[in-house]
Amino acid sequence: MSTSATALREAEAFGPETLVIDAEAEVEKIVAALRSQLRAMRKRGLVLGLSGGIDSSVSAALAVRAVGAKNVFTLFMPEHDSDPESLRLGRLVAETYGIESVVEDIGPSLAAMGCYSRRDEFIRTLVPEYGPGWASKVAISNSAEGGGFNISYLVVADPDGKQSRHRMPLNAYLGIVAATNMKQRTRKQLEYYHADRLNFAVLGTPNRLEYDQGFFVKNGDGAADVKPIAHLYKSQVYQLAAHLCVPEEIRVRPPTTDTYSLAQTQEEFYFSLPWDKMDLCLYGLNHGLDAGEVAVAAGLKREAVEYVYADITAKRSATRYLHAGPLLVEKVEELDRLD
Repeated sequence: MSTSATALREAEAFGPETLVIDAEAEVEKIVAALRSQLRAMRKRGLVLGLSGGIDSSVSAALAVRAVGAKNVFTLFMPEHDSDPESLRLGRLVAETYGIESVVEDIGPSLAAMGCYSRRDEFIRTLVPEYGPGWASKVAISNSAEGGGFNISYLVVADPDGKQSRHRMPLNAYLGIVAATNMKQRTRKQLEYYHADRLNFAVLGTPNRLEYDQGFFVKNGDGAADVKPIAHLYKSQVYQLAAHLCVPEEIRVRPPTTDTYSLAQTQEEFYFSLPWDKMDLCLYGLNHGLDAGEVAVAAGLKREAVEYVYADITAKRSATRYLHAGPLLVEKVEELDRLD
């Protein structure tokens, strides 16, 4: 059967059910891979940060299935802008699976490095009065809304809760993001500290949508020794969550970044659509499905899917460097032969 004919057959039956998997078979496949990978690295367990979100919760459950709770170590790493609910839910996951854990409050370290003060300096180039008692986040006006472009905005709330939205010039956007990225890199430093002292490997928690679209910080949450759910669409991660008995509070909680002082959803910050519709668009693009067929399945207009297809492609290109290792002038052939 030709590629186009295969795509047509997939399109005729395409819908959310296309992404349904055999959860137990998938768990067994991931568990076997983790065990093999750890043997190859000569590591005896896994370290990961627990955020109270679906991806880290499923990853923790998989880690326990792979190596046992006594060989899994988790961290809670709140900071000044964190939602207290994240810590509560993270603890709930650790208790559910009997995992040893520790709280590492990274707020003082971030303050000492100037994370907050550097960020606020850039914010004040747009909102001079920004200071104590204020809150902020970065949001996008995205391509799926019809303009074909992702435009970044700064959203601030004054001490009375009144919000305003400000278009950001490039230097302000880059400065705010650069300062904020200290959070992910500081967390990863602590994960590797505990991994080194325990002779464990660090487990990264991106799902396929995040991994594909570069929704991570290089040498921050993008750094890991293993990434066991990076091949799974977000909807498939939710299927594993139900199968692995992740607490329902976490399974019904909307995905958030929990990075800025104002509440922020992932699609508000980075993705064009909510995760379930993004899954369908990503799958459709990956399998050569017509935008019109995906539009029917996702409950969108064809034009919106076309915009999302273009946005996915653009983000893949723009974030490709995040997946790359350091660039060398010449290959070190002796090391290449070890692969």
